[in-house]
Amino acid sequence: MLDDKVILITGGTGSFGKAFIKRAFEKYNPRKIIVFSRDEYKQYKLSLQFPQGEYPIRYFIGDIRDKDRLKRAFTDVDYVIHTAALKHVPIAEYNPFEAVKTNILGAENIVDAALDTGVKKVVALSTDKAVNPINLYGATKLAMEKIFIAANAYAGAKETGFSVVRYGNVMGSRGSVIQRFLKLKREGVKEFPITDERMTRFWITLEEAVDLVIFALKEAVGGEVFVPRIPSMKITDLARAIEPECTFRFIGIRPGEKLHETLISEEEGRSTIEIPYNGRNLFVILPHFPFKPLHEKYGRADLKRYDRFWSYRSDTNDWWLTVEELRDLISRIPLEED
Repeated sequence: MLDDKVILITGGTGSFGKAFIKRAFEKYNPRKIIVFSRDEYKQYKLSLQFPQGEYPIRYFIGDIRDKDRLKRAFTDVDYVIHTAALKHVPIAEYNPFEAVKTNILGAENIVDAALDTGVKKVVALSTDKAVNPINLYGATKLAMEKIFIAANAYAGAKETGFSVVRYGNVMGSRGSVIQRFLKLKREGVKEFPITDERMTRFWITLEEAVDLVIFALKEAVGGEVFVPRIPSMKITDLARAIEPECTFRFIGIRPGEKLHETLISEEEGRSTIEIPYNGRNLFVILPHFPFKPLHEKYGRADLKRYDRFWSYRSDTNDWWLTVEELRDLISRIPLEED
């Protein structure tokens, strides 16, 4: 479905962007992929792997805060995947206005540019931290989600559709706890710092994240928040998977951090349905405002629905990774550079 399409990825030099580009060129024949980001060194590094001339790829320096630059970049683009964001929780807390400018105002700029240039579909990447947020980063991602979903009501006769993909931690991405634990093991450290022995997290691989976004580009009509069924793990099990003989030093939960993660809140539960996806189904959160295309696609009586007392949390999940499964996954996942 990416064949002969022009796809632009904001923040395209990040973990997701690199994985998506690799998949697109291996499995599809896109007419062009545009990498839109503000870091010229990361673009240079990526261009060594995917050079212009050998691949139908273009590197576009720009910031999503700059609406005019976005409009220029979006010209003749079919699909936009929005991954650009300020994502570091403590840094966002200390620089709140910068996070707002990028994560919220930047999202508005993308909506305006997509509508003005006739982009067909926009899929934005979100995070569990947007659900009942307790830190500024999560709050900005919640606002981003609301902006993208509401944009469908402003499209009017335009064919542009906006959807969101929301998932948890990506295994092996740059700066992940897996990398920190592996570094400790290489250094011979046996005592691993653990925030809280009760802590649980959702996990998804980069490959699964790419699968989900491609599915959203194919199936979304606009207005959906797609949430995958993914496994949970205990942080202590992750440590044991990396170093079986490790002990723990409990350092306490950091500011803005949750003990468990939530991908669908109780308030969202009553608007959630399940649709078939890769043999294990997929959650879709529908907006509260009426939108005829959504009703036509998801109004079927055979789709499972939830009530307002249901939520999807990492500690009450029915799918858990064992220490052995975690060890196997870590051994097979390419790790991003720090």
